[in-house]
Amino acid sequence: MNKLSRTAFAIAIVLLLAPRLIFAQQAPSHLKTRTVVLIVSDGLRWQEIFTGADPALLNEKDGGIWDDVNRLRRDYWRDDFAERRRALFPFLWNVAAKQGQIFGNQAEGSVARVTNGLAFSYPGYNEMLTGHLDPHVDSNEFGVNPNLTVFEWLNRFPELHGKVAVYGTWSIFADIFNEKRSGLVMQVGWDPPKGALTPREDLLNRLYRTTTRLDDDDVYDSFLQIPLLEYVRKNDVRVLFVGYGETDNWAHSGRYDLVLESAHQFDRFTEELWETMQSIPAYRDQTTFIITTDHGRGSGPVDWKEHGVDQKGSENIWIAVIGPDTRAMGERVNVAPVTQAQIAATVAAFLGKDYAKDVPSAAQPLPEVQPH
Repeated sequence: MNKLSRTAFAIAIVLLLAPRLIFAQQAPSHLKTRTVVLIVSDGLRWQEIFTGADPALLNEKDGGIWDDVNRLRRDYWRDDFAERRRALFPFLWNVAAKQGQIFGNQAEGSVARVTNGLAFSYPGYNEMLTGHLDPHVDSNEFGVNPNLTVFEWLNRFPELHGKVAVYGTWSIFADIFNEKRSGLVMQVGWDPPKGALTPREDLLNRLYRTTTRLDDDDVYDSFLQIPLLEYVRKNDVRVLFVGYGETDNWAHSGRYDLVLESAHQFDRFTEELWETMQSIPAYRDQTTFIITTDHGRGSGPVDWKEHGVDQKGSENIWIAVIGPDTRAMGERVNVAPVTQAQIAATVAAFLGKDYAKDVPSAAQPLPEVQPH
């Protein structure tokens, strides 16, 4: 075969193989997940998640309970801790943990923690969403976040652009996600829902405008739930952040009865979102939930109300994952510690994206929650 013939033969082979090479590059991911939802209940302790209502706080003196203690005990107290936690978090324990995985029960050799050394909200959300700590982020009044979140990073992919959304009760999420730069769909704080409104949404707008506020920065969890569900029903959402705040707010107020009620309601809201998405073909059996908190709290008769470096144990959190790609391993015991910083890369990995490769400072994804 002469040189010209060899060249022609080589070109023919390349042309023959080119479609196969292109197909290999465009082959769909082995993952079934199409939509990832990161859900956070602010300041919800691992102790309640794994053991339910704290008996030491079911009283007026230490728990600040104004409500009927007998009713609270009837609703949330069980002698067995496993039954007690299921009473408080039925979806988390009967569905999410059973069908997925949950980390953070220190009594069972499972440690989940923050790495920012501060254990309060803005540093925690920054760590969770960027995959690394930033020592400059040291205040909830830090201002606009200069760091790139995994949500903003994912929004830059053509197939995800415009399909990444943030729904949160705390107005500071606008800064944490850098609303102006990121261009993410965003509904946070007391900003009324936008766009063409149904009569139901118009009523909600009126409630946003006229309800007496317990906190100027935080809307009630129930107010957020309605526009959240409407958005999911009306749009093709691929990446979604949901942040509820009442579990933290009522703890700071020293009202353990309302901590329990808001924690139980958080579980119901999570279940409602899960069932809504499972009822829609575009999400059914293609959606992964990552459920967690931004920080822990102290313990004992006083320190449960607060968190931070002065409240020992505030660095301890919990993380649950449920979805079509996560093996049903239940409550993880005697495993290597996991960190809040691993959540960012985990969100991306479920969508077939390598965030830690593009952002070297970011922690690697959570182990064993995805097939390899």
